[in-house]
Amino acid sequence: MLKTGHTKIAVMGAGAVGCYNGGMLARAGHEVVLIGRPAHVQAIQAQGLLLQTQSFTERVAVAASTEPSAVQGAQWVLFCVKSTDTESAARAMAPHLDPGAIVLSLQNGVDNAERLQALLPQHLVLPAVVYVAAEMAGPGHVLHRGRGELVLAPSPASADIAATLQAAGIPTQVSDDVARALWSKLVLNCAYNPLSALTQLSYGEIVLSPDLPVAQVMDDIVRECLVVARASGVELPENLYDSVRQLAASMPTQTSSTAQDLARGRRSEIDHLNGFIVRRGAALGLDTPVNRLLHTLVRLLEKRVVQNG
Repeated sequence: MLKTGHTKIAVMGAGAVGCYNGGMLARAGHEVVLIGRPAHVQAIQAQGLLLQTQSFTERVAVAASTEPSAVQGAQWVLFCVKSTDTESAARAMAPHLDPGAIVLSLQNGVDNAERLQALLPQHLVLPAVVYVAAEMAGPGHVLHRGRGELVLAPSPASADIAATLQAAGIPTQVSDDVARALWSKLVLNCAYNPLSALTQLSYGEIVLSPDLPVAQVMDDIVRECLVVARASGVELPENLYDSVRQLAASMPTQTSSTAQDLARGRRSEIDHLNGFIVRRGAALGLDTPVNRLLHTLVRLLEKRVVQNG
């Protein structure tokens, strides 16, 4: 087991992303508390976090709580709640944050750090881009299927944070171009998340459909996203089309977080993915019919599964 210097870290929103990163940090010897849903918290309190990765499977001893007040005393907070819950979770934890606490937004979408900073003006909020294929395979059990890198925005604290994460086995870099990276990841999510959610298929199963024009549909999604990004002042690389196609090769068995949410009868983040592109496009006078259709279909499916869940 890895051992490093000691940092006190709270994970607000201990789902797959939060449990994976929090578990890796706890395994490296840091004092971590996972703040999440009762079923996961109870399992972790009873048996530890079952961290199943591509290179090891281990039960990690880590504190867990259902209460936002558990952020008290933390030097860092890994903020991993769904984009739909950003404001409510920020308000819940705000009274309990230590004055010097740093908040890292490990979330999908491009505007969560801004929304957090508006509610936590006394704290340093750092956007981070998360590239990890993980899911909660059961209460207190996180299954890591691939990747795991983080990209942090620059700040006086970022180099030390990155070094700590690296030492815990989480590949991390600091980049001046996090906004572009967040938009690039948004495009990947817009291409895969709704298709995986609507079909409940993995990324590999989606792209390995030679009798269907899946590649053309994905190209249409990407094209709309690139137009909206450019009009928003963000120039994304043209090879993003290739990046979208290649993602399935690196995560063939992964289903999207949107698919996982709907499978559990929960609201998804689709409003902050394809829905964000639709809203931003409309504000800029741009039509985004493919993203609009996918957003609408997922919301309709979400309405049914949440009502029945």
